[in-house]
Amino acid sequence: MRRNFWIGFILILGLIGLGAYVSLPSTEQFLGRDTIVRQGLDLQGGARLVYELDLSRTNDDDRTNAIESTRQVIERRVNSTGVTEPLIQPGKLGTKQTLIVELPGITDVNEATDLIGKTAQLDFREADPNSDDKWLPTGLTGKQLSRATVTFDQTTNAPQISLTFNNEGKQLFGDITGRNIGKPVAIFLDEEVLSAPTVQDKITAGEAVITGQFSIQEVKEIVSLLNAGALDVPIKLVEQRTVGATLGEDSVKRSLVAGLVGLILVVIFMLINYRVAGIVAVLALLAYTVITFGLFKFIPVTLTLAGIAGFILSIGMAVDANILMFERMREELALGKDIKIAMEESFRRAWPSVRDSNMATIITCAILFFFTTGVVKGFALTLAVGVIVSLFSSITVSRSLLRLFALNGGLRRMLERV
Repeated sequence: MRRNFWIGFILILGLIGLGAYVSLPSTEQFLGRDTIVRQGLDLQGGARLVYELDLSRTNDDDRTNAIESTRQVIERRVNSTGVTEPLIQPGKLGTKQTLIVELPGITDVNEATDLIGKTAQLDFREADPNSDDKWLPTGLTGKQLSRATVTFDQTTNAPQISLTFNNEGKQLFGDITGRNIGKPVAIFLDEEVLSAPTVQDKITAGEAVITGQFSIQEVKEIVSLLNAGALDVPIKLVEQRTVGATLGEDSVKRSLVAGLVGLILVVIFMLINYRVAGIVAVLALLAYTVITFGLFKFIPVTLTLAGIAGFILSIGMAVDANILMFERMREELALGKDIKIAMEESFRRAWPSVRDSNMATIITCAILFFFTTGVVKGFALTLAVGVIVSLFSSITVSRSLLRLFALNGGLRRMLERV
């Protein structure tokens, strides 16, 4: 038993050391992943864009779905630019419906607005037999597109766009190419011809290639637009504002001061109320802090003020399990039980309450994470990570430290006066 205890204790120390290493400001990469601290718009600044939605051609019953669909398309487009944790939410400008887009850390606002504002309407057209300069729709559009990818011509190494259709698109594309052998089929994007290759044979594999005089950047942008989908309603940029990080720096300082004050108060309470056992709780809390922050950097979690609030809140929750166990240990010792038996009984009896209370919080965090966006989502993620790590620190770390203290005669007698 003692051998197993020491193996487990060494593993715990190793995990804490690993968390401390990743948490260091100098650690910017670990296991091939960037581990720099990512900050949201309210901390590092960025761009705030407001788009007006043209719902004049949308039925009243379909407006809610059209707004949500447009929001999702914009979010996919923004994510393709590498912006972390954008905030995209509906709003109102007078009687007009709008979408508010906040982009933390964005450096090229014009690039973002160009990408967001495009419609990305893809469709295939065949030549009109009665007119040399007219193209007829075939019914094959971006709606039947399964995936677009960047590829390169094997001969010229020129960048090109490979398209893969779903089952419906595969059937349509086969019919279109079958009846246009020896004729051109034009590929249009936003009413502009990307290419008009001549069909050599019927294509039944459901795949097509768009070639042309494209740069690699243009190909990547087109692929991103096609994969994101087309906007359901027209949008117009009505407000553009750059947000500075000055307020964010001040808010971070105040948040850190608040977190430090809260941590100090928790430490004082645990030391006064539980003495040596309180020292165990404080050490477990320090382990919790370095492991949690290390996970924030490794996942990575984009820190906003709301996310920092979730982290600070989880600090208080990290010691609630210790309080339950220490109070139960007092009761067991009052019944005259040996300290080792009292410790094991306290953990065994307190575990159901600790488990259920933390699971309730994790379930709430999951609901907030999957059904909200922006800062609320960030708050839910930081709180959930904090709660999960707190279970480890309050149960495993605290338990191991108490067993370690119980091996020393002096500390053991002091633990009996918890």
